[in-house]
Amino acid sequence: MKINYEFKNKDLLELALTQSGINSHHNNERLEFIGDRVLGLSVAALLYEMYPNDAEGDLARRHAFLVSTETLANVAKEIELEKSLRHGHMTGGKINHVLANAMEAVLGAIFLDSGFESARKIIVELWRTMAESEITAPKDAKTTLQEYVQKLDKGALPKYEYDEPTGASHNPTFKVTVRALGKSAVGVGTSKKAAGLNAAEELLKILAI
Repeated sequence: MKINYEFKNKDLLELALTQSGINSHHNNERLEFIGDRVLGLSVAALLYEMYPNDAEGDLARRHAFLVSTETLANVAKEIELEKSLRHGHMTGGKINHVLANAMEAVLGAIFLDSGFESARKIIVELWRTMAESEITAPKDAKTTLQEYVQKLDKGALPKYEYDEPTGASHNPTFKVTVRALGKSAVGVGTSKKAAGLNAAEELLKILAI
């Protein structure tokens, strides 16, 4: 794993790189919980500094992009995290999810190993280029779909229907159906939010936006 940090406590790194599919008790889920918060605050502070003229909504959209599963997975791939990750089967849509969780866990481990400032420095180092490249604040798929539907259908909103989650309680799968403009699409994800975003992305493709 190519990261500019040397762990004092190697056990923390080992834990961060152990996915729940390998060990249901001794895994990176708790570190992921911490890393998510450390990443969120660090990226928020970075954007506040980089874009002094952005309104709150623009900062929020930039932030959502930079802490998304896709971005986290891309960072994980850049530092070759997968080569060190102890994981179960990573197939289909779960690959990015597992990599993103592990990336957050590594950040959480750095925080516990050396404190917030050390974790923040690593995050700035890994995320700054992406933050700089997003000159126009991006919109997520749900926002894009909502604005498009409102424009064409006199202020109407897309309708989301959430099925009950399936699978194991510690690793549920969510399914969402979204309907708008006489069309519908289905999204699946490991959280309601992810499933909703995936459904919106699929409907945008159907609507050719």
